[in-house]
Amino acid sequence: MSSQEPGSGLMSSAGLVRYFDSEDKKGIQIDPKSLVAFSVLLGVLVLLLNAFGA
Repeated sequence: MSSQEPGSGLMSSAGLVRYFDSEDKKGIQIDPKSLVAFSVLLGVLVLLLNAFGA
């Protein structure tokens, strides 16, 4: 790639920008705080079950 091609870098990343900018409304919508809380509770449950030998 020569330095005399202005804008060739933008063209190569244009597809990625378009892909990540689009929001998919078809998927499951989960609040990030709920996901973190669920993960913490699951981790505590695993630790408790491990501690009591279940």
